[in-house]
Amino acid sequence: MPLTSVDTLENNNPEPTPAEAAHAHDEHHDHEHEHADEHEHSHGPVLNPDCTRELVLDVPAEDVSKSFRRVTREYQKHAKIPGFRPGKVPEAVIKRRYANEIRKEVIDTLLPERFNQAVRDLGVAPVGQPQVTELTVDEGYQDVTVPKPSVEITEEEVKQELEQLRESRATIEPVEEDRPMVDGDWAQITYKGTLEDEAEPVAGEDSLVEIGGKDTVEAFSSALRGAKPGQTVNVAAQYPAEYPEQRLAGKTVDYTIDVKGIKKRNLPEFDDGFAKEVGAFESLADLEKRVRENLATRKRRAVEGETKDKLFAALIERYPFPVPESLVQEQVDARLERGLRALAAQGMEPDQMRKLDFARLRAAQRDSAVAEVKSSLLLARIANEENVSVSDEEVDREIHIAALQSREPVDDLKVRLTQDGGLARIREQLKREKTAQLLYERLPG
Repeated sequence: MPLTSVDTLENNNPEPTPAEAAHAHDEHHDHEHEHADEHEHSHGPVLNPDCTRELVLDVPAEDVSKSFRRVTREYQKHAKIPGFRPGKVPEAVIKRRYANEIRKEVIDTLLPERFNQAVRDLGVAPVGQPQVTELTVDEGYQDVTVPKPSVEITEEEVKQELEQLRESRATIEPVEEDRPMVDGDWAQITYKGTLEDEAEPVAGEDSLVEIGGKDTVEAFSSALRGAKPGQTVNVAAQYPAEYPEQRLAGKTVDYTIDVKGIKKRNLPEFDDGFAKEVGAFESLADLEKRVRENLATRKRRAVEGETKDKLFAALIERYPFPVPESLVQEQVDARLERGLRALAAQGMEPDQMRKLDFARLRAAQRDSAVAEVKSSLLLARIANEENVSVSDEEVDREIHIAALQSREPVDDLKVRLTQDGGLARIREQLKREKTAQLLYERLPG
């Protein structure tokens, strides 16, 4: 996103310093509005088209970014804004308040020298002042940054991962001794509850309830704590309004609970034997090494994905632009298709899918689809500026992966993708992914 100008206009009047400009901005803001109409009706000189030449100047985005940073820092030093100490005004406030002044100074700094050099290179002698006919200027996309969290795993994360693995292998066994139930025990119960204004009872048989467990309604824990098998207890359980089961949310249910037995959850010993039981590991150290590797990979992917999403959002905010509705609807279609495939994998029948409110689903997907289309277009633009390329070998690797997933011969898949334009889409997608990775790796931190 470099600065581009068709010709330029030299200014014979001396430029104010950033301090003077900042002061003038605050002193004469209203005065400028008084003369807005006068300025709108002013006209530049009439040029003879037979005697004019067009000169296009491009300034690299890196140079534009450096100039923006330098000028912004100067304004930070001198600007006097109520509520901030001199020299302590945040950069974002400076950019917002003095956007036009900063932009003008960047232009006046970068263009004249390049214009004069371009004229010398062409070997022509201008007979009059050049006139700007079109100019675009933006800070480079390199300046768009977001926080880049560490992907290093901590010992606490490793410990939690190992403990979850251990808990997944826990067993629940009957408690034979004659004792009352305590926190951590699992009560085997049969229960029946009456719900106000409903004839259908809330009931269950041989259910397991953890005394004091985070997923256990507190009324159940209180009633069962201290009880023994063979006893019957009564309890009025009041469910919170946000309870996940809609039928019970915000309601009070009177229960009769029969205690059938006590069970205890036993965790396996954390030793070499446990490692061998979990998988093909010779020792606990081997298991821990694999857990660390898998955890590091998952965390890296999660952090990269979340950071890239934030970076794309920041780019979209920096460079707002409209997108064709056809592209948005195509993306909505793609998102819905992925969602339906996920529902089918979870067991939803086609008849149930046909009853879904697709108009509402499409509307709910639209904002995300717009963001995805904008991200894709921005990445394509940046890929061209960064000369990102994708080799045939990289495309072939993706085709082989797709062939394995679809259980389709590689050659047949390649022919089909060639015919329906799929190869080009794969290449463009890989290019966008490489560009996103390039931007991610450039983030400080």
